[in-house]
Amino acid sequence: MEILGIDIGGSGIKGALVNAETGEMLTERHRIPTPSSRKPEDMAKVISQIVEHFKYNGPVGCGFPTIVKNGICLSPGNLHPSWVDVNIDELFTKVTGNEFTVLNDADAAGYASMNYGVGKGKNGLVLMITIGTGLGSGAFYNGILLPNFELGQIPYKKHKKIEEWAAASAKEREDLSYERWGKRFNKFLRLVELIVSPDLIIVGGGTSKKWKEFNHLITIETDVVKAELMNHAGIIGAAVACLREQHHGHLG
Repeated sequence: MEILGIDIGGSGIKGALVNAETGEMLTERHRIPTPSSRKPEDMAKVISQIVEHFKYNGPVGCGFPTIVKNGICLSPGNLHPSWVDVNIDELFTKVTGNEFTVLNDADAAGYASMNYGVGKGKNGLVLMITIGTGLGSGAFYNGILLPNFELGQIPYKKHKKIEEWAAASAKEREDLSYERWGKRFNKFLRLVELIVSPDLIIVGGGTSKKWKEFNHLITIETDVVKAELMNHAGIIGAAVACLREQHHGHLG
């Protein structure tokens, strides 16, 4: 089944057609920069442009970079505060005319790894950590999604949330070397290990492409591996989740 998967990030919004049975991307991904306002109306326009680019008519799966419950945004994350309480499913459905299923972006990336990647067949508590503008985290127990496991929101020292200190955006903002930033990311993983004792951690997101630059700095006891799907995982997982989640936007 061919489904459009969309991955919304703090810097870019990407989409591609995916075979939801095999996890294969059927097209090149199409990327449009995230509007600087990061407001609902402006971002919805970009979503519409991506749907139009693929001339697509059907259900759409979409990963969103903050806490999403039954299609509703519960926290602004790195986006504009006006996102709070917005029914994202229904907003995107209204703008595009296609039914949407929206879920947390790290949950979407986790779906890809658990169905087609290194997490396939893995039991116990498996965490997907995505490194980008923020630090996303998806959790699966014996292959079942535990939604909105937002570990990047942990307060740390003077920071309201640790992702302000340890995400890729902090590396760029402070012009940190991979050596210095990698130690911060390892500190984040140490806290994660202490709090939830996972059996496996899968690292994805854009920064995972530079895995060899920082993986030697990861010193926790839990096994930590790179997501081989890397930056495509959000798109692939969103398409798969569209079939499994039940909170579709409603066409009037």
